[in-house]
Amino acid sequence: MNTSTVELQIDNRSSIAKLWTNREARSVILQILTMAALIAFFAFIVSNAISNLALLGKTFSFDFLKNPASYDINQTLIPYTSRDSHFRAGLVGLLNTGLVAICGILLATILGFILGILRLSPNFLLNKMSYCFIEFVRNVPVLLHILLIHGIIVHSLPHPKVAAADFNIADLIFLSNRGFYVPKPIFQELFLLVVVAFVAGIAFTIWFKRYAKRIQDYTGKIYPVFWIGCAAIIGFPIVVIFLTGVPLTWEVPVFERFNFKGGLVLLPEFMALWLALSLYTSAFIAEIVRSGIRAVTHGQWEAAGALGIRRSRTLKLVILPQALRVIVPPLTSQYLNLTKNSSLAIAIGYMDIVATIGGISLMQTGKEMETMMIVLGVYLCISLSISAVMNWYNKRIKLVER
Repeated sequence: MNTSTVELQIDNRSSIAKLWTNREARSVILQILTMAALIAFFAFIVSNAISNLALLGKTFSFDFLKNPASYDINQTLIPYTSRDSHFRAGLVGLLNTGLVAICGILLATILGFILGILRLSPNFLLNKMSYCFIEFVRNVPVLLHILLIHGIIVHSLPHPKVAAADFNIADLIFLSNRGFYVPKPIFQELFLLVVVAFVAGIAFTIWFKRYAKRIQDYTGKIYPVFWIGCAAIIGFPIVVIFLTGVPLTWEVPVFERFNFKGGLVLLPEFMALWLALSLYTSAFIAEIVRSGIRAVTHGQWEAAGALGIRRSRTLKLVILPQALRVIVPPLTSQYLNLTKNSSLAIAIGYMDIVATIGGISLMQTGKEMETMMIVLGVYLCISLSISAVMNWYNKRIKLVER
């Protein structure tokens, strides 16, 4: 080996050593190696799965989504029959999952904030009642809550025939063990003006809230934003309804032989799942809210009290805005947990995405890999969407650094 070859090898080694000792270059190299290892791992898993499916005489495809589902779904937010495709059935299940998640997040947030504030109340009775509720609910598995509430609804509420005769409100609203029946609104063409008035009321309320805050910052004058907002969002559309001749009729549920027909219905399965998930999650949110309020120094309360601000307004204007910066990150995790816990709906027969695509469609088609990939992808997308919204809100309320 001549001298030039040895010098070339030494230069190559020294250049590689320099590249590795460079922090940024080493970081890029490690990321490339990690991604290569992950791609190789998933490629091995997929190829192994395809080989095993071939040995069983199965193929990997999503063509089954076009085939008729051939099963009924007890709650549908869009038109659906058993002759529709598996894709349509999965879409119905996805909408049912979204309905439970949205309703559960709203109710759990409201209850959680109320319970969290009551845990800090100087009133002994309210404080201990909220404490006992929180400790009982969050230390019992959520599945037991679902089964308990479903059993109470199904076995405690009357039969539809009894509900039609005695258990109703003005023969318009009926509560039975087969569901909560209320009149169904039927909208006419002019009702579009009411929707426009409602949207305009929301836009006006947002503008007026900012305007009132600006006036308060400059002059100290406080406008009744809440009542003016209620008048804009609720009162203005009501006025438009009467001016347009009430472009709305109602379909009242009527009892026929064995059950009610017509109107809107909340099934026992939906009510049980909604209430159980909301109550269970609200107990955890209450502790998050309590810890967030406690994280704000007591001097903030004292300073607001020295200015003569009432305790309720101090909580609303001073304490909670600061506490939200502590509350929002763990609150995101609770929203994700509630959404994922909705998959327990299959235990009481509520037809969500797990019960449709991940349950009946899987058993009918034998497409285990494909159906599970769809269900996993759906929950992944929902979770990432919730995280994105909450991260945006968290950045919006964070302290502005100079």
